[in-house]
Amino acid sequence: MTQEKTFQVALIGAGMVARTHVAALAESKAVTLRGIASRSGTSAAKLAETAAELTGDTVRTYGSVAEVAADPAVDFAVIVTPPDARAALIRPLAAAGKHILLEKPVARTAAEAREVVAIARAAGVWLGLVFQHRMRAASRKAAELVASGALGTLGLVEIAVPWWRDQSYYDEPGRGTYARDGGGVLINQAIHSIDLALSLTGPVRRVRAMARTSRFHDMEAEDFVVAGLEFDSGAFGSLTASTGSFPGRAESLGLHFDRASLHLHSGALRVDWRTGQSESFGAAGGTGGRGDPMAFSHDLHQAMIEDFAAALSQGRAPVAPGEAGLASQDLIEAITRSAQSGAAEDLAA
Repeated sequence: MTQEKTFQVALIGAGMVARTHVAALAESKAVTLRGIASRSGTSAAKLAETAAELTGDTVRTYGSVAEVAADPAVDFAVIVTPPDARAALIRPLAAAGKHILLEKPVARTAAEAREVVAIARAAGVWLGLVFQHRMRAASRKAAELVASGALGTLGLVEIAVPWWRDQSYYDEPGRGTYARDGGGVLINQAIHSIDLALSLTGPVRRVRAMARTSRFHDMEAEDFVVAGLEFDSGAFGSLTASTGSFPGRAESLGLHFDRASLHLHSGALRVDWRTGQSESFGAAGGTGGRGDPMAFSHDLHQAMIEDFAAALSQGRAPVAPGEAGLASQDLIEAITRSAQSGAAEDLAA
C-alpha cells in the first residue's frame, strides 16, 4: 500500500478499545499519534503515558474536542467513544476540516447515523468506519469471489454470532442500554458480522425476528436474537446472535451459491465447489467471542487506520465509508421492530 505522507492523528476516547487503537497507531508508519482527548482527563493522561512508552514520542492530552479541532497539526481523528454523543463530537471536527475514523456503530439509531453522515458530507471531510472484519484476508478473498460472478447466484445466507459476556461486562454503567449504546448484542457485537455479510450479499428487504434478554444477564437491551431474512436478490437467510452462549464461539458466515458455498469462520475461508473441490484461505484468529471482549490483536485495527490514511492520500473512499454503516443500522432497527411487533418488517428500498 503506497503511503505519501505520515498523518497526525488525535484519538478521542480512552475506554476499553482505545488501547487497541493506541497499539495500532504506535506500530503504523502511516500515522503518528499526536494526542488523546477523553471526558476523563485522568484516563487520557494515563493512556498518553502508555502511548509515549510504545512510540518513544511525546503524546499530548487535549482538554476538549474543541482543542482537537483547533489544532492545525491534526489531520484526522479516531473516535472510540460510546455512540451516545456522536453528532456533538463530529460537528466541530468536521467544521475544522478534520477527517474522522469512527468506531462502530455510527450512532445509537439509524436517524442519528444519517445525521452524522450528513455532517461529514456537508463539511467535505471523509468519514470512515472501523469494521475491521472487512480487512481480513479471508473476507477480501470472499469479496473477490463474489464480485467475479464465478459462484453463480446466491440462494441462502447463514449468519451466526454465538458469543459470551459475563454479567460483569454489563455492570459497567450504561453498557447494554439504549441511552448509551443504542441496544444490546445486535448493535454492539453482531454488527461486525452483519456489516461483513451485507457487503457480500447486498441489502435485506424483509425480516421476521425475535429478540429477548436471557436469564444470564441483567441488562436493559437484548442478549439473544434470531431472525429470518429475505434479501433484495431473492436469497433467504438466517441471523442468530447472542452474548449468552457460554463459553462463546467464533462468529461464522455461510453463503450458498449455485456453484459453491463460502464458509467464513473467525478469519478463515473455506470454499466448497459443487464439483467436489475445496479451497482454504486465511487463518482463524481471536475474535473476542469468548469471555474476554479484548481477546484479539490490534492488527486489523492497524489495517483499518492505514487504509484510511491511504484513502486520504489517494483521494478515494476508505474501505468502509460512513454510508456503509447505514445498511447495518437499518437492518438492526428492522429486526428490533419485528421482534417488538411480532410481524414481518420491510426495509425501505
